[in-house]
Amino acid sequence: MKPMKNFIMFLGCAVLCFKLVNAQEGQQATSDDTSIKGQFETLVRKSTNYRQAGKRYEVVRLLELEAFQKNILDTINAANSNIGELQTTIADNEATLSSLNTKLDDTTKKLTELTAEKDSMSFFGAMVSKGTYKLIVWCVIFGLLVFLILFIYKFKNSNSLTQHAKLALADVEGEFEEHRRRALEREQKISRKLQDEINKNKKGA
Repeated sequence: MKPMKNFIMFLGCAVLCFKLVNAQEGQQATSDDTSIKGQFETLVRKSTNYRQAGKRYEVVRLLELEAFQKNILDTINAANSNIGELQTTIADNEATLSSLNTKLDDTTKKLTELTAEKDSMSFFGAMVSKGTYKLIVWCVIFGLLVFLILFIYKFKNSNSLTQHAKLALADVEGEFEEHRRRALEREQKISRKLQDEINKNKKGA
């Protein structure tokens, strides 16, 4: 009798331990998986079934079904709230992005203007590129150089003409002086001859 009693006690303890393990696994599954799918599987697992007219029916407790419905509604509301927050965040991000694009366009425009201003110079109040400005400056320098060469050529030519004119004038003056000297000599000779004639006439009288 004693071994049989011990066997029955052992069997009872084993069944009790098995039920406790199953209960703990069910509680762990319920506590671990709180998703809609997990809650649904838990609801199906806790349901009972029976057959009628060859068909299987699942029987679910109304309290658990209402709790499951409430969880679904809470999940949907939380999802809708999360969607609204995400839409607000997206709208804020789009507004921020639009503002940043506007600032980027303004910055790009200012940078283009600064680059153009840096690469340009004022020439008589007009903004021209540095290349055009250098071309104009070199053209002006070349024009002044050509003008200087022409001026030097004209000056030398005029100086040569002046020297020739001075030499010609000196020659003319020399010829004039020679002519004046000869005329003076002729005049003196004529005066002497006239005086001699006068003297002869005086003596003859």
